[in-house]
Amino acid sequence: MINRREISNRQRLVQFTHSIRFRLVLWFVLILVVVMVVFSAFIYYRQVQDVRSIATGRLSSTLEHVLGPSHEKDGLIEQQIDTYPAITGSTSNLSTSLQQGEVVALMGPDGTILQSTGVLSAAQIQQLHLPSPGWNGSVQATIPKTSGIATTRYLFINPAILQNSQVGGYLLVGVPLDANNQLGRLLISLIIGNLLTLVIALTGGFWLADRAMRPVHTITHTAQQIGETDLHKRLNLKGRDELSELGNTFDAMLSRLQAAFERQRQFTADASHELRTPLTIIDLESNRGLSTRRSVYEYERILGTIQAENKFMIRLVNNLLSLARMDAGQVKLKFVPLDLSDLTSEVIERMQPLAAAQGVELLVDGLPEALVNGDRVTLSQMLTNLVENAIKYSASASKPQVNVSTGSRQEDDHKMAWVRMSDNGIGISSEHLAHIFDRFYQVEASRSRGSPADGDANIQDSSGTGLGLAIAQWIAKAHQGEIQVQSALGQGSTFEVVLPLNDYSE
Repeated sequence: MINRREISNRQRLVQFTHSIRFRLVLWFVLILVVVMVVFSAFIYYRQVQDVRSIATGRLSSTLEHVLGPSHEKDGLIEQQIDTYPAITGSTSNLSTSLQQGEVVALMGPDGTILQSTGVLSAAQIQQLHLPSPGWNGSVQATIPKTSGIATTRYLFINPAILQNSQVGGYLLVGVPLDANNQLGRLLISLIIGNLLTLVIALTGGFWLADRAMRPVHTITHTAQQIGETDLHKRLNLKGRDELSELGNTFDAMLSRLQAAFERQRQFTADASHELRTPLTIIDLESNRGLSTRRSVYEYERILGTIQAENKFMIRLVNNLLSLARMDAGQVKLKFVPLDLSDLTSEVIERMQPLAAAQGVELLVDGLPEALVNGDRVTLSQMLTNLVENAIKYSASASKPQVNVSTGSRQEDDHKMAWVRMSDNGIGISSEHLAHIFDRFYQVEASRSRGSPADGDANIQDSSGTGLGLAIAQWIAKAHQGEIQVQSALGQGSTFEVVLPLNDYSE
């Protein structure tokens, strides 16, 4: 039976062979093997050519040494008749001053060996697999193994000898093709060198691959430790390579996820807090109405309270749905050329009854033409939220006023259109000014939806849900603009919407 240790070893082996590190090293070694084989083959080929060239030169030298100066043409050696004795039937002595390992034989016109000298006897020469006498060029052949000779591969030439313009015989000359066995030693050196190189390449490849993949292991280990409730771990990889860049990207992604999850948790907690109050009020009022018989007036008051709380929850749920669609990219904006001043006039006209009911004087300082490219519905919603917010939180002033104006100005290289709403209300304290666009951001002392009790209450938006200003800011940013705020506690607030100005004068 296979024990657990063997199964574990097999699993580790399978995991190792499927790892990127193993595949990187494998491909690296395969490419290296191909390169080394090609390079070694080229070196060996060049050495073979050099050895053959040396043997060919040695043949020419030996031939000249045996016959003296001669002229070779089309494989025939031409010489004077008196330079060498007649071959046919001759017993002329060949020169014996040959180099080591050479073979020289004098052959008759019929190919019979008349004389021979060197490492091979006449009988051994006859056994060589050579072409018919008088072939052109050189021929490579293998001789019987002889003592004192390092190689059995020889290079032979067999030129014809002319006497009186007739072929008088043939001269067979052979020299070792690789007298010092250079090719054999080179082949062994290449094999050993290539094997050592592969061993070093494998060892170094695994070391380099392990070092290169170490950041990946760190990323994997860190990712395994990250849970949905703990996103504080970071890789903090040092360096400027691609893996370090990947690690930094992973850290940035974790930071974004952590911020998103924290916003989601805060959003859920705030929404639950906001919904708990009206639900509690509705439950208390309904229990009060059902606990005992009451007058018509008391029932009307109870139903009015329940209706008010229900309207608040409807506004809250609608705003939550709007923000959810905005965050999910499901809000489709239809950008068209429009006059921001005309849109502001429409909003002011629609808000006049609310301002009159609150005792707030809604003033217009001037609405010159300001052409922008935007979505009419969402821009109208943004302006309505801001104007309604200004009306609500200027109502406590001795002479409440809200001033609305539009215009345009140059900012850096861009022309910008603006809409400004200024009130003389309770204002916003500086410590809360930077957070008024955060969702559900409200000061604890003024979390109720009643009338503001102090200056910090101005951070609530017009709907009383803590979402209106967040929606307005999203709309402004969706139009490549922003909302700027200036406020002082007890002196009022100024909200200014800045959008890119489009020139359609042509």
